[in-house]
Amino acid sequence: MAEKPLTDWDSGLLDCFEDVNTCCYGFWCCPCLACTVSGRFGENNCLPLCDICGSGVLAAFGIPVCVPPAVLSVRAAMRNRYGIKGSLCKDIVVSCFCEWCSWCQMHRELKHRKKTPTVINLHNNTVINMQPVPTFQPGVMMMPAQPVATGFMTQPAVVIH
Repeated sequence: MAEKPLTDWDSGLLDCFEDVNTCCYGFWCCPCLACTVSGRFGENNCLPLCDICGSGVLAAFGIPVCVPPAVLSVRAAMRNRYGIKGSLCKDIVVSCFCEWCSWCQMHRELKHRKKTPTVINLHNNTVINMQPVPTFQPGVMMMPAQPVATGFMTQPAVVIH
């Protein structure tokens, strides 16, 4: 099975101003953007709430969480699905230190992937559908394999219940 070459992200991590709508969405309501990205990617819409609520709950019990699990898992899954260059180590660093930028980058990537490509057919193939020329076949008389006996008939069986 041939592997397709890995590609780069459609936009850089800090390229928020390439898509101002995504930038504003992420700046003013990053949790909403994260839930949107998660849902559009096919995961549960509420998955990013684990990063918000889960870290606080675990910290209350004295368990520090350094890496937000939702952003890391969605980012790694997106790289894997779309064949994007990178590594798990880079995903961890980005998830820890640039979480909002990571959600914005993933949102831009999904918007880019959703665009339908324009296909231009450069070949003008003309297809002509023609039926074959009819040919004359002389009639053939079909003869039974065994001659049919004439003069007597069989009677149907009568069944009485």
